[in-house]
Amino acid sequence: MKYVVIIPDGAADHPIDELDGKTPFEAAQKPRIDRLSTEGRQGTVATTPTGFSCGSDVCTMSLLGYDPGRYHTGRAPLEAAAMGIDLQPTDWVFRVNLVTIINGQMQDHSAGHITSEESQQLLHAFAQRADIPGLTLYPGVSYRNIMVDTSASPHTTDPANTPRDWSGLVTVPPHDILGQPIVKNLPSGNKHATILRRMIDDSQAAFADHEINQTRRELGELPATHVWPWGQGRTPQMPSFQERFGLRGAMITAVDLLAGLAHYIGWDRLDVPGQTSYHDTDYAAAGQHAIAALQDYDLVCVHIEAPDEASHAADPITKVQAIEAIDRHVVGPIHDALEQSSDHYRVLYLPDHYTAVSTRMHDPTPVPFVVHGHQVHSVLHRPFSERNAADSDLHIRVGHDLMEYFLFSGCPSPTT
Repeated sequence: MKYVVIIPDGAADHPIDELDGKTPFEAAQKPRIDRLSTEGRQGTVATTPTGFSCGSDVCTMSLLGYDPGRYHTGRAPLEAAAMGIDLQPTDWVFRVNLVTIINGQMQDHSAGHITSEESQQLLHAFAQRADIPGLTLYPGVSYRNIMVDTSASPHTTDPANTPRDWSGLVTVPPHDILGQPIVKNLPSGNKHATILRRMIDDSQAAFADHEINQTRRELGELPATHVWPWGQGRTPQMPSFQERFGLRGAMITAVDLLAGLAHYIGWDRLDVPGQTSYHDTDYAAAGQHAIAALQDYDLVCVHIEAPDEASHAADPITKVQAIEAIDRHVVGPIHDALEQSSDHYRVLYLPDHYTAVSTRMHDPTPVPFVVHGHQVHSVLHRPFSERNAADSDLHIRVGHDLMEYFLFSGCPSPTT
């Protein structure tokens, strides 16, 4: 049996006025996804457990079959793993965004999708100003960066380095407070939170007159006004996917978060040239690499970030176009290849969470999904959409139960 999981990140949504009261799924021309839906089983799944924030770290962990209540330690350690950062069990890891804050409000979580080169220069300027023993910044892709606190490491030799425990710290993802005042969302709940608040203030001074921002303003682009630390945690301990389910998996993604999660569950990350987090990604390359990978892996997961970024930009048209491109270049070719193969197969298609164009934020509403393939029988013969999935008789309330249902429902073993 071969398995494919396709994740159009953040594609679920609520009705949008600009789309004549339809959701992007309802407005999109997606014949291949609709075929999977009419022939397979639609349903909904709650990927955000009670007590957790709605983010791809929690939601993707859940839909891949891992209970966030047991295995989630924070978003940042997952991204650090994808970047190849060597972590000790005592290290604390933070995600650090470059953001745009105007008049005390979070204007943009990505500093206008700043480039990696611009981000690196700004971080260098900030690091020269904010020298805190034990804290190291690692530039990432675009606005996404990592900071590691090694102050609690038993190998630390710096006598000025005081071990820090960040337990109880409360930080807020910047994409969750777009348009809101930052004053109520600054790091809190831990005696060391003042260090992070000072970092935010210091970054404003470091970035204000930097030539990168001067150029961005001249071009009409958003400046990077501050750093924003969040998503802290320590290295998680997770059993491999093969240990749990008996299957060898691989991940296709442009996002370090997903690549890091793949690392911790023992999947390979497949290098696909042309992959980005936006609508300029090479959708066709993702589809073709997934087809090729099925020769070597039992399960291939294809993650496409573009719908989520379109939602954060309040851009319903690009979100619809991303869904259509995934249908045409990813779902269609993969389904054709599976049908022509001699192997039995199953396909799982679902967003990890809602990302509402209206608010530009994530939403913990249970997401629609469809399972199609071997020994899966249709109950609701309707196109794929949030409303149709809600009308089905299949509602999985514990998100990490979905993977077992996908793999084994109606099958005595994963090799049937």
